[in-house]
Amino acid sequence: MKILVCIKQVPDMESKFKVDSDGTWYEKSDLVWRMNEYDEYAVEQAVQLKEQVKDADLTVLCIGGDQVKETMKKALAMGCDRGVHIADDDSNSKEPYEKAGIIAEYARDKSFDLVFTGMQSQDKGSAQVGLLIAEFLDMPGVSTIVDFSYSDGVVSVKRELEGGMKACVTARTPLTVTCQLGLNTVRYPTLPNIMKAKRKELLSIPVEDLLKVESRQETARIYFPEKKGTGLILEGGVAELADKLIGILKEKTTVLT
Repeated sequence: MKILVCIKQVPDMESKFKVDSDGTWYEKSDLVWRMNEYDEYAVEQAVQLKEQVKDADLTVLCIGGDQVKETMKKALAMGCDRGVHIADDDSNSKEPYEKAGIIAEYARDKSFDLVFTGMQSQDKGSAQVGLLIAEFLDMPGVSTIVDFSYSDGVVSVKRELEGGMKACVTARTPLTVTCQLGLNTVRYPTLPNIMKAKRKELLSIPVEDLLKVESRQETARIYFPEKKGTGLILEGGVAELADKLIGILKEKTTVLT
């Protein structure tokens, strides 16, 4: 079995963000970087499957500049066999269709049985890349999985739906799945595995070799939400509160006119 897991490096969400000079993304200086949280669950599930299936082979892929290699090393330390780095210093400007096209172009002739991705990234949150990969590769795709099992080429998953409901889905490989938070318990890489990860293959491929599709959207501007005024707290008895509220509605709105 051949397995591909796709990850993304994102800033720690506790970082202090600033809009960059172009006004289309965030300033990258002084940020702490980590693996996208949704992707951690994807890596863990891919590693668990590798441990279950004899002779399974697991590749981790990431698009970005050289700094993403540090995040890839965590996936290698968790149990991935090799890494594929799609070298792109301008990856933040790529929209989901382009990124899915890049990954699919790499995977097209590799005969992967399963492709794992996170449900979405924490910085852009499009939740599109995983299913677009499935579309590009002409394979089924199942999103937002919170439970996973595999047996004899058949994958059984539970999908998270609205209102706390879950849908049970069964599909044969090849298949792409996108992983939701809580799918599993993500392991901490041990020191011996961290050391082993340094010796694993980490191949870099220029993004120009794989980008065969054109962008379908662009980011015009990003900005922080405007601060709104604080709420008004009214105090007093019921009748007094009613009078105050009516007075405010008459003065500041047209509701009672």
